[in-house]
Amino acid sequence: MGDLVSRAANGPSLQQALDAVAVPGLLIGHRVISPGDEGALRAAEAASISSSIANVRRASGAARTVARNLLAQLGHPEAQVPKDAGGAPVWPAGVVGSLAHDDEIAVAAVGLRRDFASVGIDVERAGALAADMLALVATQSERRRIADDLVKAKLLFALKEAVYKAVYPLDRLFLEFGDIEVDLAAGTATTRPGRTLTLRSCMSSHIVALALVPPQEN
Repeated sequence: MGDLVSRAANGPSLQQALDAVAVPGLLIGHRVISPGDEGALRAAEAASISSSIANVRRASGAARTVARNLLAQLGHPEAQVPKDAGGAPVWPAGVVGSLAHDDEIAVAAVGLRRDFASVGIDVERAGALAADMLALVATQSERRRIADDLVKAKLLFALKEAVYKAVYPLDRLFLEFGDIEVDLAAGTATTRPGRTLTLRSCMSSHIVALALVPPQEN
């Protein structure tokens, strides 16, 4: 279920948790969303984000700031990360990645296509899932395995969001929560269309969930 680190989001512990949960070849970073981050959007990025709501553009700018810092480490210092028509981020050739944010934290994960067919990331504030969401998020078998624990259910929610982000660029299918089966103990997820993904997660002030598709699954 990942590493549990209880610290503030703007301290070093969230990044330490991310570093601990990363796998070789995958770069992960985060940023506390701050006023002015909307100005970090570069031209192609800004044009691809239709919303004019300041908080939305601010969070998008923060996530792309993280992503561009990571991309620079992969040799793409001038990269932009616009959205495609389906809303998925567009990465430089040979790169895969994923972005996520809540109202406080933005995160990104990037790697090379030779190492991963796809990657998905999600971030959620740590805590319990709303009780009225449990039946929507968790399958009957998942509910039995977690004994309806709402904290574990929140982790399931984050992991399924990450799975969706990882498989959508490959399959272009809209998956419901019930189309994804998560085994927390095994650290894997399977989708109704038949993909199997590796899962990683960490928890500090926030849950950060990763879903990875190996290159042979592309």
